[in-house]
Amino acid sequence: MKLQDFDYYLPEELIAQTPLEKRDESRFLMLDKNSGKISHKIFKNITQYLWENDVLVLNKTSVINARLFGEMDIFPNGIQETKNVEIFLHWQISLDTWECLGYPGKNLKIGRIIRFYDENKNIIMTWEILKVSEMGRYIKFSKSGFDFFETIEKLWELPLPPYITQKLDDPSRYQTVFHETPGSAAAPTAGLHFTEELLETLEKKWVKIEKVLLHVWVGTFKPVEAENILDHYMHSEFIQIEKETADRLNEYKKQWKNIIAVGTTCVRTLESFSDENGILWYGEKSTSIFIYPWYKWKFVSSLITNFHLPQSTLLMLVSSLAGRENILNAYQTAVKEKYRFFSFGDAMWIK
Repeated sequence: MKLQDFDYYLPEELIAQTPLEKRDESRFLMLDKNSGKISHKIFKNITQYLWENDVLVLNKTSVINARLFGEMDIFPNGIQETKNVEIFLHWQISLDTWECLGYPGKNLKIGRIIRFYDENKNIIMTWEILKVSEMGRYIKFSKSGFDFFETIEKLWELPLPPYITQKLDDPSRYQTVFHETPGSAAAPTAGLHFTEELLETLEKKWVKIEKVLLHVWVGTFKPVEAENILDHYMHSEFIQIEKETADRLNEYKKQWKNIIAVGTTCVRTLESFSDENGILWYGEKSTSIFIYPWYKWKFVSSLITNFHLPQSTLLMLVSSLAGRENILNAYQTAVKEKYRFFSFGDAMWIK
């Protein structure tokens, strides 16, 4: 299929720049994946449509303050100059090594040292550039004796998607209420609609709730540039499912329960760990799964998600589940009804 087959018109004013005051008061569009029928709801009322035969799968990742600011010395013509550097954490290679994006890239050469300071201008850690990769730079921090994630949480910024241009007053609004494991550079945004009270209500209705892990890295914002979508190189992300979780989910599947992935990250995790017989395995690994029309779904039967960018791999993923025509019609309807789009926007439930 061609890239333009997944395009749609979106007025810029429909791109949500800030979250609603209350998470669960967003709208959600309910789409029947078989008939294409559409209905309009309020997210907090989703409890009316979920029952004990339903299983919600959530992504427990936490967004980290992946945008770091430091400085480094360079020596043009043998004269020392100090330059400001911005680092965007992308992929954790080991305990002390990350693959990163960096600006300005021309200064980030192998062997150079980046210094990071605390609020009192004391050096809190230094990073050495080890090598240049396709995604940016491999850098290793050398200062020890501190908690890395706790340190960056105190000193640096939570990253926001490039289409959000307004500053976020409350960084917790870019975290789900059920986040546990730090490592993402972007939020699993379908989960942002849930409140603790809403999840408690669902548990009282005997809706099963399970958690898996996918760390969302900056590759999620990489645009598709290939005219033929099959030529697109898919980014890789870290995923993990615990044995006990996989065992329960396999049992639910045997009982013909409805497996509802909350977000495309959960889809990528579950489908990556499923074999051709629909059996879910466990462990941890990287996945570069690319789900597009004609993909054979193995485990997920339903999806709660946000609205995705035109010509994106995520739009192709939802088109695989519900059909391209149904999805594009739903998106046209959402535009007409002035739904809010993307990370802080409204939701869609593909049933």
